[in-house]
Amino acid sequence: MSILRSVGPVVAQVSPQEAIRAGFGAFVGLFVTGLFVLSPHVDMTTGLYLVAPFGATSVLLFAIPNSPLAQPWSAVIGNTAAALVGVATCILVPDATLRIPIAVGVAIAVTMLCRAVHPPAGAVAMTAAMSPDAVAHLGFLFALFPIATGTLALVGIAAIYARLTGRRYPFRQFEEPNKHGTASPEPSERLGLSETELSEILERYRQSFNLGVEDLARLIGAAELQAAAHGVGPLTANDFMSKDLITVTPETTLPRVAELFREHRFTSLPVVGREAAFHGVIFQMHLIDWAGQDARNRGLSGAVALKRLFGRDTRRSVRAGDIMKTTGPRASSDTPLAALLPMMANGDVDAVPVLEAGHIVGIVTRTDIIAAMARQLVRKNTVS
Repeated sequence: MSILRSVGPVVAQVSPQEAIRAGFGAFVGLFVTGLFVLSPHVDMTTGLYLVAPFGATSVLLFAIPNSPLAQPWSAVIGNTAAALVGVATCILVPDATLRIPIAVGVAIAVTMLCRAVHPPAGAVAMTAAMSPDAVAHLGFLFALFPIATGTLALVGIAAIYARLTGRRYPFRQFEEPNKHGTASPEPSERLGLSETELSEILERYRQSFNLGVEDLARLIGAAELQAAAHGVGPLTANDFMSKDLITVTPETTLPRVAELFREHRFTSLPVVGREAAFHGVIFQMHLIDWAGQDARNRGLSGAVALKRLFGRDTRRSVRAGDIMKTTGPRASSDTPLAALLPMMANGDVDAVPVLEAGHIVGIVTRTDIIAAMARQLVRKNTVS
């Protein structure tokens, strides 16, 4: 059984949506690169305008864009350097039996020295070594067209596609400003470890080609958060969620929603239908964002728009159902605190609805979590 497990899948399960996102991205990248970028510049008769290694590059760029092997430097420099090595080997070594392994071996060494390891680069060098006629026709121009140009095009398309589909490429740098534009790391990444120390950890365990420093910081932070949750006991959402809820319906007007926010000092309101059927959540920021957009559309200042909103002077056609958020984390009554903590660690959501059979039975807010952890810590200290 252990042998069977060792040869089975080791990659985490992905959703069908993510698989489709990656596959369609590769299609778009190769189609645009081949049709609009390379074909106008490269002699189509050589058959090398859209080389096979670009398929492997697309796997990295669109399926695993966080990999260090997929970053722009690795992709562009790695492929280009390998192309130069392949062409040079093709010119200098006439025997194909020696030429192909020499090209690939030297390409690997060169890309490692350039800190530009990119697996498809080996295939780029091999493509050149196996195509003496094409190399005789293109020479070292092969490294520029199609290799460097095509790789640059794929990288640019991957960056645009990632942004359009909610991913990040190139990956974040360790000291890059957070989503608020400030220099402080995200809460889950405040480790007290420097970039140099994290790099040394990756090097010590020979993982530099598999993880970036920023990814390692995020993983360590998530692990620490999970461990902290275990330390406060086996609490579940049912133990500390708010159960007697104030809710709105999809038809509730925005002035009424604003009035509830102001009256109760909430940061979120569940939107429910008949028999507490869950529809979504309105966060206070949704209301503010809507007011800002409405102000721009009507030529008003933000302050005037908010005043009119809280004063019930707004368009009656806009309802809670129009601005509620229907996606986001969900929990059940038996969801442990260890699973709830990461959902709200970085400030993306203020509350997590607790559902049973599609009906809302409670809601967990940051305040609920802090209070629950504080009570557990007090009990632990009292017992000890």
